[in-house]
Amino acid sequence: MEDPVREIPTVIQHLVSSRPQDQHRTIQKYFTPSAAFIHPFCRVPSYDGSRWAVEKIYQWYKIMSPTIALGVESVAYDKPNQKLYVTMHQTFSIWLIPFHSSPVHLTTVLSLTTDPGDGRTPTSGPAKRYYIAAQEDCYQPSEFVKFVLPWGGMWVVLGWQVLATVFCFAICKT
Repeated sequence: MEDPVREIPTVIQHLVSSRPQDQHRTIQKYFTPSAAFIHPFCRVPSYDGSRWAVEKIYQWYKIMSPTIALGVESVAYDKPNQKLYVTMHQTFSIWLIPFHSSPVHLTTVLSLTTDPGDGRTPTSGPAKRYYIAAQEDCYQPSEFVKFVLPWGGMWVVLGWQVLATVFCFAICKT
């Protein structure tokens, strides 16, 4: 990517909504060969060749939910630290559970690098190219529980959060 803030919504759309061949091309083009991936339910550490595992996760994601409605709400770029923060919403519908859909919000943190990691020289100057070295998907507990307890899980988490808050008030009476 030459302009990560402008280009990332399209990259994300290709990752979650395209055919496996297009997902493959997108991952090959934008992720480093040793890309890491962190999600509440799965993790790929950075190692030589880990991009293959990231690709398989995206392919499985597409199998589990063939149709994903997704919208990028905001993108913020921390240029000194080469971090891209993307807030988005998506509706995940598992084909195995009829009439199920989970509308969720999340923030994805992308660690970028200008080193493609494949032996090519890193780019510099005004036309730098950025690659994704790591992706971390951050969900609030009330959001990711929708994947495993689609009916009522959010209320369980909300109840737990309220109980924990009341406990804090009870312990700290001052």
